[in-house]
Amino acid sequence: MCWKCANPEATEADYLNLIRRKIATHGWFIQYVTKDRLRPSFAYTVGLTPTGHPELLVTGLSARRSAHFLNWIADQLALGAEAYAAGQVHVWPDQVAAEVVDVAEPTVHLVMATAIYGPHVRAVQLVYTDDRGRWPWQVGFRGDQPVLGTSEVPWTNR
Repeated sequence: MCWKCANPEATEADYLNLIRRKIATHGWFIQYVTKDRLRPSFAYTVGLTPTGHPELLVTGLSARRSAHFLNWIADQLALGAEAYAAGQVHVWPDQVAAEVVDVAEPTVHLVMATAIYGPHVRAVQLVYTDDRGRWPWQVGFRGDQPVLGTSEVPWTNR
């Protein structure tokens, strides 16, 4: 059950305060947005902005998988990994390749991060391959993963 459903008397300010407390305790917060009739689920971090890193976003994964993926990457950043930049391709421990794509309109998707840090929030999407190594823009891709920006990597490098 979502926090708002479990706390019907609470306000958005209450939720933002909860997020701030989680950031103070853990360094960042994962906001999960459930799918609806128009879009698949997605998740993003809130809390990387003050460290100079863009917020991270993934689409089309379950809440558990999104949290695992984003927490692992945010933890690497907290341990000193270099910032993720558009055009980079990484292979994660589970052998999934992911390209870093600048999110074109972060304020549209990262509502809680925007509420806390303002309209200049930067975000990158981690666009991952399917179980056959195909990208969302390739014929035969299996999954529901909208890409919220433009790929920087030439097709010849994939």
